[in-house]
Amino acid sequence: MTHHATAEPASPQIHQRLVEALTLHKAGRLDEAVWIYRAVLTAAPTNFDALHLLGAALAQAGRRGEAESYLRAAVALSPDHAAARNNFGNLLKDMGKFEDSLAQYDRAVALAPGEASAHSNRGNVLREMGRREEALDSYARAIAAQPDYADAHYNRGVVLTELERPGEALACYDRAIALNPLKTEAYYNRGNVLRQLGRLEDALASYDRALALNPRGEKILSNRGNILAELDRLDEALDCFNQAIAIKPDYPAPYSNRANILKEFRRFDEALASFDHAIALDPDFVDAHWNRGLCLLQTGALARGWADYEWRRRKATWQSSARAFDQPCWLGQSDPAGRTLLVHVEQGFGDTLQFCRYLPLLAARGARVVLEAEPQLCGLLGGLPGLDRVVAKGDPLPPFDYYCPMMSLPLAFGTDLASIPAAPRYLTADPARVARWRQRLGEARRPRIGVAWSGSRLHRNDRHRSIPLDAFARLFAADADFIVLQKEFRPGDAERLASLPGVRAPGAELVDFSDTAALCELCDLVIAVDTSVVHLAGALGRPVWLLLPGINPDWRWLLDRPDSPWYPSLRLYRQALYQGWPAVLDRVAADLDRALAGGGRA
Repeated sequence: MTHHATAEPASPQIHQRLVEALTLHKAGRLDEAVWIYRAVLTAAPTNFDALHLLGAALAQAGRRGEAESYLRAAVALSPDHAAARNNFGNLLKDMGKFEDSLAQYDRAVALAPGEASAHSNRGNVLREMGRREEALDSYARAIAAQPDYADAHYNRGVVLTELERPGEALACYDRAIALNPLKTEAYYNRGNVLRQLGRLEDALASYDRALALNPRGEKILSNRGNILAELDRLDEALDCFNQAIAIKPDYPAPYSNRANILKEFRRFDEALASFDHAIALDPDFVDAHWNRGLCLLQTGALARGWADYEWRRRKATWQSSARAFDQPCWLGQSDPAGRTLLVHVEQGFGDTLQFCRYLPLLAARGARVVLEAEPQLCGLLGGLPGLDRVVAKGDPLPPFDYYCPMMSLPLAFGTDLASIPAAPRYLTADPARVARWRQRLGEARRPRIGVAWSGSRLHRNDRHRSIPLDAFARLFAADADFIVLQKEFRPGDAERLASLPGVRAPGAELVDFSDTAALCELCDLVIAVDTSVVHLAGALGRPVWLLLPGINPDWRWLLDRPDSPWYPSLRLYRQALYQGWPAVLDRVAADLDRALAGGGRA
């Protein structure tokens, strides 16, 4: 049987020394407090208060190994002391001993169910263990015990943020701030969730409040810069990132964020140097690798760019929908002849339509190619030569030897600008669908022009790439019939279209991309913003005019050139930085009028 020492009562002299030490302890004079606690223990080795407080002081000083021995001795000496259990749990959590820490908190809350800090600390370690729902319950118990406990409200907000429940998290941060208006982290995290909710101006105000409390907060400055970038206040964003770097030169995030702004200013060499600096500080910095890859691809350095582009597979957005296969990933490292290779789609419809061009090349190398695609594309892509099988995403897969994400195919084939596989057309519309739509549309009395002026509002750059219908509609004055190739409309667009003569919007009649492809075949020209419609028309070899934004155009359209090495039938109309769409639409309208006047067809 193990015998525990018992706490000895403190003499008046020892009690006075402990009061003196505790005063120093609370004042942050830890070395002096530690010296007195040790002196007390020399005189009274089993004094519980000295053991407990010495352990707590050593923990505060970062001397965790020493602290652990004293706190362990304290809880052994007085097993039913809730505060000692709580402090011991804090130390063990900081040491990464989460299971041991949780056991101490469990004992502390059993001993003192009304002790809010123990419940809140228990929630903290459960969060570290990934047990977020249990953590929320612990924070709720802390708040029930002490409704004005600001830290518990704040910590609950952090977990709700991680659980992607931003609306609830915002309410927690608001409550924490109401209880403690000086809590900098609450304003900072509040800014983060407001950004997530799309309330950019409110997020900026929250970051500003955090900065007022902590002007040298490098993380606050870096995230504030991100908001300013999203608000297109690029000069101010660049200044924020430079301030963050000046405050903490070894903090990698602002270097990467600064590089993104420099890229928008077309200062590409400086941008790449800033990405390189971020990666030197943190070689596993996923976003820096990924964004450097986009910069390299945009400037035409494809061979280097594809390697960094692979880092997309380590991004959180990828991980949430990542495919897990037992088979190895094929990236061109071996001869695929005689092997079954699964190519699975990723990202958007446009990406699939652009990079499906590689599938016949795989078949030409002797691979049996299985394509897993979105159901809306299966019918159209089934016509690609050499495919062994097309499987709708979500359906059971056949046996295969290797897999490859579709966007990794350019890397696997070692694609550079000179070797882009750019056949005049590599997709074919279903003749039966073409015939059906020809009958629906009736005889063509004027040139037919397919149009798409907006894409998904969820696209990260939609505010720049999509054009308001009222602005785009000026093109409808041309002597042509217009076919709307997009299915989704912004509020009010459907009613506006109904009032325009010479414009037909099939909308819900477009069952899948095979219908859209058939309509493209019946159009003399397609004019569209950067959506899947452009990729579809280009893959079909139809003449297509692409209207590009000046801020953050997609990497695949490269720089300055009016054509694309990916699609021989494509003509690019680029918006100048900060000049908006009117000048672009003026050029398109003038070219359209000339084309129609020149031969009756664009």
